[in-house]
Amino acid sequence: MKQKLTMSFKLSAVALAVGQAFAPNAFAQVADTQTVTVTGIRASARSSVAIKRDTMEVVDSITAEDIGKLPDPNVVETLTRIPGVQGYRYGGEGASPVGAGSGLTIRGLSNLTASQMNNRAYFTAGSREFNIESAIPGMIAGVDVYKNPSAEHIEGGIGGLVNIRTRNPSDFKSLTVSLGVTERYNDLAKKKDPELFALVANKWDLGGGSKFGVMGAAVYQKSTGRSDNNPANGGANFKRAIRADTPEYATLAAANTTNDRTKPMAAYVGRTDVNFLSGVGALGTSATVGPNTPNLSGLTADQISNVMVAPALTSNVFEETIMRERKGLNLAADYRVDNTLRFYAEANYLYYLYHQNYRGMNSNDGGNVLGLTTTPFNFTEGLANRNINGGSDDVLVSKRLLGGTFLNSTLSNVGGDEHTAYTTKIGATGVDWVPMPGLTLKGDLSYIKSEKTTDNRSVNLESANGLLWSTTRLVDGAPHQLSFSGPSTSDPASFVFNKYNNGNNIHSDDSGYAAAFSGTYDVEGFFNKIRFGARLAHQDDKFRNYSFNNAPLTTDGLPLAANFSNAISANSMTNVVENAPGNFMGGDAGYAGGYVVYTPDALLGNQVMVAFPKAGILAQDFLLEQPLQRSSFGEKTKAMYLVGDFATFGDKLKGNVGVRVVRTETTATARVTDVSTPSTPKIIDVTKSSAYTNVLPTFNATYDLAKDTLLRFGYGRNMTRPDLGSLSPNANYNVSAGAAGLGNPDLKPQVADSFDLSLEHYFTKTNYVAGAVFDKEIKDFFNNILECQTISFLPAYAGALSNGCSNGQYAVTRKNNSEKGYARGVELSGQYFFDSQAGWMKNFGVSGSYTYVKTSNPINFGTAAVPNIVETIQPFVSKHNFSLSGMYEDSKLSARLVYTWRSEQVFNSVSANPIDARAINAYGILDGAANYELMPNVTLSLNGSNLTNKALNRYVGEPGTYLTNIERQHYANGRTFSVGLRYKFGG
Repeated sequence: MKQKLTMSFKLSAVALAVGQAFAPNAFAQVADTQTVTVTGIRASARSSVAIKRDTMEVVDSITAEDIGKLPDPNVVETLTRIPGVQGYRYGGEGASPVGAGSGLTIRGLSNLTASQMNNRAYFTAGSREFNIESAIPGMIAGVDVYKNPSAEHIEGGIGGLVNIRTRNPSDFKSLTVSLGVTERYNDLAKKKDPELFALVANKWDLGGGSKFGVMGAAVYQKSTGRSDNNPANGGANFKRAIRADTPEYATLAAANTTNDRTKPMAAYVGRTDVNFLSGVGALGTSATVGPNTPNLSGLTADQISNVMVAPALTSNVFEETIMRERKGLNLAADYRVDNTLRFYAEANYLYYLYHQNYRGMNSNDGGNVLGLTTTPFNFTEGLANRNINGGSDDVLVSKRLLGGTFLNSTLSNVGGDEHTAYTTKIGATGVDWVPMPGLTLKGDLSYIKSEKTTDNRSVNLESANGLLWSTTRLVDGAPHQLSFSGPSTSDPASFVFNKYNNGNNIHSDDSGYAAAFSGTYDVEGFFNKIRFGARLAHQDDKFRNYSFNNAPLTTDGLPLAANFSNAISANSMTNVVENAPGNFMGGDAGYAGGYVVYTPDALLGNQVMVAFPKAGILAQDFLLEQPLQRSSFGEKTKAMYLVGDFATFGDKLKGNVGVRVVRTETTATARVTDVSTPSTPKIIDVTKSSAYTNVLPTFNATYDLAKDTLLRFGYGRNMTRPDLGSLSPNANYNVSAGAAGLGNPDLKPQVADSFDLSLEHYFTKTNYVAGAVFDKEIKDFFNNILECQTISFLPAYAGALSNGCSNGQYAVTRKNNSEKGYARGVELSGQYFFDSQAGWMKNFGVSGSYTYVKTSNPINFGTAAVPNIVETIQPFVSKHNFSLSGMYEDSKLSARLVYTWRSEQVFNSVSANPIDARAINAYGILDGAANYELMPNVTLSLNGSNLTNKALNRYVGEPGTYLTNIERQHYANGRTFSVGLRYKFGG
């Protein structure tokens, strides 16, 4: 007989507490439930709908279909199915775009998300957020996204709150065993990897109302993907073409007598098919001239007509093999003395290794171009500098470089290895107590330990002395075309060693504890329940840096000589070099790869130190710390909340009103060099403290317009504290120029007042349709502002060059709380299973969501004294996105196809000069999954990610007025497939 997955649903508004681990009144309410038996996709859908409907807040959830079976092989990808949530994919998987934070954008706000596990704060070392790409789908029972959290939730995310729910003994009635084995394959990396999962849980009735339950789960997951891309330059990159048959070229050729690595120009004099690209400078910024304005003074009209821009010209070859490894352990125990007293404990361990081997080849283009081609392109003042000086948006240059063969080019190659390891451990224990009817109390203690280490190493090669290539480029289409003519790029004799870098070797070590007390008390009258609580928490962060660069790999340990007299040929050490993969972008970019690079695995340990004894490389266990990079941070928070639940008009109107008050105290320490007495500089620790209090009111109300039709309103004020790095009192400065960059330990949180209005209709417990509008009014956006300051550890500025300040002050760039902005939009969502239909239709279902969001992120591109406020959009936000799923489920087979599409978005950050900015073009990704019951308790699973083989390509400019059609970086990630077997006994 088929094993059933049983879900319980509460009929009242507090039913959600039953299904969530460690809710304050969960165990005291079990007697009020009724049971409905559903399975698979429908069970997951029904559970998620129950959470959405019965919670008095704005929340959407994803629930695992079964033990170890979240709908996708990656948690970030799963969350993008939720309306209002946008995610990022890197290297073929859902991931953070910058290696930190959740990688999620909720309702138009990125990097402004609070993270929790089982309703406890959960963070990655060096951050306030949890790097959710670390999460292992098999360990998760469900994920809740609170878009406007109410007062009882831990503060920290104006974008929203992501709460990961793991399993616990209360989820199981008897002995349960679940085992799974999966194999994953990426068709670009051509590598197979395993995933193993095991869970055991049991519950014992000890008599007299006492029960004891335990659960243990473990998972190991590995995946290999590829990220082929062609990074290119941004900016205007002004060039002027000088044809080889002109007198000006002949004059330049006569003056060009160097013959080190570049063929003299004299060889091309008189040719009509060769042009020399001469760099054209830009005028400096002034009251009348904005940046990126070409300096055309002294040029004739004919010469000006040959000026062009060349953004995205230098696209090159870059291949990353990305290996992700995840290990997880989840232990939990639950001792119920009777119906009034319960003790619990849990521990979660998570290890995530982001490991990549990267290989790249760059062409150092010669200045002479054969077959130069251009194309019309209006490079306007807006693209140059947002038309900073006002007036008409004039065209500065009317064409751009399209392609040609760059003669006498040299090559430089890189082989590298990055290991970034995340280890996060959290343990908790607590008690639930009902001292009298109507009163429930809960105490919870938790401790979290998180570490992050990054070790990024690389070796650069240069093409051998006297070797030259002709590099042909076409800056058009997707991807751009690139080819090389000349010596073999796969022959080690074509290259010499240059230098070794350990350019990113850092360690963050964080720890934290929290003590939380909460309770509920039933009352009579308009308010029927009072909820209250308090929380004390502390987080410590320590940062250390051991990075270094430019260790010469030469015969004498000195930098590579201009004539290569001290060079070591790669052909003399073929044991440490290899050829890069030969299927670069599947051949779609012209050149297919196979070039020589330093072997990434030969970078590990002390191998480079041993191979190059004269390079002065220290053993990896004895690297010198960068003393000015050391920092530490400590934060204490004290919070209290009070919430009243109300109901009136015969329970047609229900809701809650509450307030959370939180006190934050921070201490940050950084190291700087004190040169206030220039003759005796010294390294000192600078410590700064800060404190502030926030009052965060919330209000939620739901009105039953008709049976199963709800009108919901929500208001909440929330806060996002500055990231830890921004609060460090560190300093970078140039005394001779009178300029400095400072951290700001006095930064205050960004605060948002959020408003939600939604209309929801529930056809059944599984089917619904909903529409919502939302508005987040945000103040104290963080801006880097230029202002004049006196700096105590620097001498008064007395340089001859004006820095715009007086009285010895420095021109200081520092992050400040400044502007106001918003995120507003519309969400539509729905889900429908055709259970009531006759015949084959009853096995099908559909779900989908659409979000429109408009954001305002004002940035001061001027100074504190003379502001220039420009309204920009939030990074990583698409104005339009939708997700559409088709589902099928019968007694044996369940399957789904999901298509997710997003419009353009800003990558990372906007720029004062849009020609320097990067935008991710619109894209859509198709994923699929199927499960088939081979026999009772045994299920075969198939998954396919990125079935249409799409990637997130980056373009020059930013969405809207300044988006160009010039691709700056094309990506190829391939498709990923997996096949697995799952066994389950009990439940």
